[in-house]
Amino acid sequence: MDNSRRSFFKRGLSTVAAMSVAQLVAQRTAFAADLPHLDEANAQAVSLGYKADAAAVDKAKFPRYTDGTACSNCMLFQGAAGAEWGGCGLFAGQAVAAKGWCNAYAKKA
Repeated sequence: MDNSRRSFFKRGLSTVAAMSVAQLVAQRTAFAADLPHLDEANAQAVSLGYKADAAAVDKAKFPRYTDGTACSNCMLFQGAAGAEWGGCGLFAGQAVAAKGWCNAYAKKA
């Protein structure tokens, strides 16, 4: 084993880099879980007909809604599979309900 300063710094830098990546991943996961839930009274949510429970969507006002469509199966939903809430490409900094729906719904491929 080489005890030179060079090998000491190589080992030290690789350890610091690995720890930094792990910390960033942990912080990103915590950030996603800590997003405030989107309020249905939010102006943008109202304009898109967002409801935290898709069953409450006014089908006469939003004829694009069909049974079985929800944020969890929309391509804009950024939550993990099985998550109750997740980020959305339309509502930056806020979480939408996985069982919610809005008029911008686009089915995942």
